[in-house]
Amino acid sequence: AGMLHTILAGLAWKVEWPTHGILATPLGMQQRDSIASLKATALQTVCFYEQVLIPSPEEGPPAQKITVIDLMPHIRSVLATSGLRDGSINIISRHTTTAITINEWESRLAQDLRGWLLKLAPPDDRSEMGRPGVGVSYLHNDIDARPESEDEIQRCLENGWDINNPTELQRWRDQEPINAHSHLAAMLLGSSEVVPVIEGDLVLGQWQSVMLVDVDGPRKRTVGIQAIGFK
Repeated sequence: AGMLHTILAGLAWKVEWPTHGILATPLGMQQRDSIASLKATALQTVCFYEQVLIPSPEEGPPAQKITVIDLMPHIRSVLATSGLRDGSINIISRHTTTAITINEWESRLAQDLRGWLLKLAPPDDRSEMGRPGVGVSYLHNDIDARPESEDEIQRCLENGWDINNPTELQRWRDQEPINAHSHLAAMLLGSSEVVPVIEGDLVLGQWQSVMLVDVDGPRKRTVGIQAIGFK
């Protein structure tokens, strides 16, 4: 904004080139009004954020199921509320076991996605979805060895777990799920997407949708949606 002010202020003077030297004279009132109008229009910026609650698609406790949820109704709602005309919509997952992706929203393709992810990141034998004797294990799931690094210790403390207390440390370990495969599946898909907006419309293909892929559900989740640009 500061650079824009400087440029527009400079436009308020017209440079004439006489035979000898440079003469700067003020612009006329009409020209000043045009610049003021341009300045006002250019400063109609949009920066709107909404945290959206996505209800659990099923009742009951989490069972490490993979669910795919269409986010387009929520994204269109944020776009309409923000008044954004030109810019972009940023969508981000707020969990380490959910992902954001753009593709076709179709029920059988969602089933294919579940099978594909479980082949690439099969569940630990010790997990909710695992089968004993298969031979799959992940270091992340060795809960009794965690927290191992100083970084993880600090994160636990920052999130309210006094793990320097042995009783509190055991409580933290007891509530940690065996879900390394869910984290890995989320990493495969990514945690965010950006969709351009031109003249108030989302720039997406005919069959494209933005979807939330929960790889450790079902449970209620939150998604951050931000509109940035100009009205």
